[in-house]
Amino acid sequence: MEITFIGAGNLAWHLAPALENAGHHVNEVYSRQLAHTRQLVSMLYDAQPHSELNFADSPSELFVLAVPDDAIEAICARLVLPANALLVHTAGSLSVDQLRQWIATYSDVPVRTGVFYALQTFSRGQSLLPFAQIPLCIEASDAESESQLVLMGQDMSQIVYLVNSHERLALHVAAVFAGNFTNHVMALAKTLTDAENLEFALLKPLIRETIRKALLADDPAEVQTGPARRGDEATLARHEYYLAPTPDLLQVYQVLTDSIGRT
Repeated sequence: MEITFIGAGNLAWHLAPALENAGHHVNEVYSRQLAHTRQLVSMLYDAQPHSELNFADSPSELFVLAVPDDAIEAICARLVLPANALLVHTAGSLSVDQLRQWIATYSDVPVRTGVFYALQTFSRGQSLLPFAQIPLCIEASDAESESQLVLMGQDMSQIVYLVNSHERLALHVAAVFAGNFTNHVMALAKTLTDAENLEFALLKPLIRETIRKALLADDPAEVQTGPARRGDEATLARHEYYLAPTPDLLQVYQVLTDSIGRT
């Protein structure tokens, strides 16, 4: 498939090369940050930087919006596409209906819409991730577009699902809990070790084993350990006493302790 990327950030850095490695071709890359555009283009076969959002003469049939959710409407308002192009966003929480409504409002030509959501965390500038084991969630406003996106996804990954907008929103919220919140809690743990001049590395074997057991379990709640799980009120009280000088950490500790206890 002939493809144009609108956006050259974290996701595009990984997705564009993965599509080319799967046999597709990226023609153009547009980004407001020219340096990012040039860096991404340099990783691709013969893609060209594009300086504006007018793609009326583009040879691409698929246009990938790899931009923050809150920028999509503003881009749609300026975007000029070839008639019957397929425009997809890559967001977890934005419905396909919303994208279709924006395009219907702003486009002078018919444009098909869809979603190509890779359920993974991406960081620009880091080693390319193997897409074979990354879940790809597909949705489209018509059957032909859905089929095209599914086939493209299957060229890249062994895990391709048709997921509607409500289900994708649920997955996105779950991903925030599983990924973003987990990482944040580990960062909070590091603030505690740093405050006592202890090495955060001392916690890494515990973190690895905790994640290993959670991934192997049918339900991570089944392998929960710790004083909240045991109902060890004396230990919980000592922990809260230690955290009293840092009210923000104490609040997080209490909320999570209460949640574990209720579970």
